[in-house]
Amino acid sequence: MKFTAIQIATILEGEVEGDENAEVSKLAKIEEGDVGSLTFLSNPKYTPYIYKTNASVTIVNKTFEVEGELKTTLIRVDDAYEAFSKLLEYYNTIKLNKTGIEQPCFFSDNLHYGENVYLGAFSYIGNNVKLGNNVKVYPHVYIDDNVTIGDNVIVFSGAKIYSETQIGDYCVIHSNAIVGADGFGFAPSVEGTYSKIPQTGNVIIEAHVDVGAGTTIDRATLGSTIIREGVKLDNQIQIAHNVEVGAHTVIAAQAGVAGSTKIGKHCLIGGQVGVAGHLVIGDHVRIQAQSGIGRNVKNGEIIQGSPALPYSDYNKSYVHFKNLSKLVDRIHQLEKKIQNNE
Repeated sequence: MKFTAIQIATILEGEVEGDENAEVSKLAKIEEGDVGSLTFLSNPKYTPYIYKTNASVTIVNKTFEVEGELKTTLIRVDDAYEAFSKLLEYYNTIKLNKTGIEQPCFFSDNLHYGENVYLGAFSYIGNNVKLGNNVKVYPHVYIDDNVTIGDNVIVFSGAKIYSETQIGDYCVIHSNAIVGADGFGFAPSVEGTYSKIPQTGNVIIEAHVDVGAGTTIDRATLGSTIIREGVKLDNQIQIAHNVEVGAHTVIAAQAGVAGSTKIGKHCLIGGQVGVAGHLVIGDHVRIQAQSGIGRNVKNGEIIQGSPALPYSDYNKSYVHFKNLSKLVDRIHQLEKKIQNNE
């Protein structure tokens, strides 16, 4: 797809400075821009690149002052970073705007779907599934019986959505995510073997949730595993049975949350964090990467370590840890002095 500078300026409500007919067909970093590419400048430390870039069009702030010769056409906007993000969203919407039913694919006779639905080749849609308007189901997706998916949802290739799952509007399920698989429930016997506990609940994902590639969200043993509105889950995260993740919480890659733990809203959880089961994590909590959480966490706490400590305590302790060998040497020297004085 090709766009001219004036077309882009119209979308962004900006002003063209240079060749308004300059065409672009791709996006690039300002230091890597070549002919036919669109880039942006918002960080002042990248300013020198604007005089070197071969990008055909560059988005800049209205306050940007030209201090040298430019080869690029400028589009001036109030906020270059925000404008470029808006353009990325616009580009992505066009790129993903697929409709129709490709063949071969399978869907049951009682499938209910809205307008502008896309079903990719080799997708499987089970019994009594409901798809809202503008739903995009990419090739090789599996959607089991009695699943309900709201409007403007994208399910990328290879994702698996088990039965009874409910997904709200404007969600994105990335490739190879698995939503609704059985929770890890087994009962030990006196003989030392394990019997499977049936997992009869479901998963509820509210609106505006992103589920990263390879992430797994287990169905509840009873009731529901719930991902609240606006949650963002990175790739390769494990959410166990009966967990609840509060609204607008963000969890980074390779984190794991054990069964029946409740996480509050607006939390930030770093990569490779492990959270034990049956805990309550408050609202606005921040957990640093690779921390291990084995206790309840109060609202607003910032914690780190394994077992996790308050963030400031961890940093103070770590200073002493780095000096541990020196402290041990000093103790040995003091012990020798004491022994020599006896």
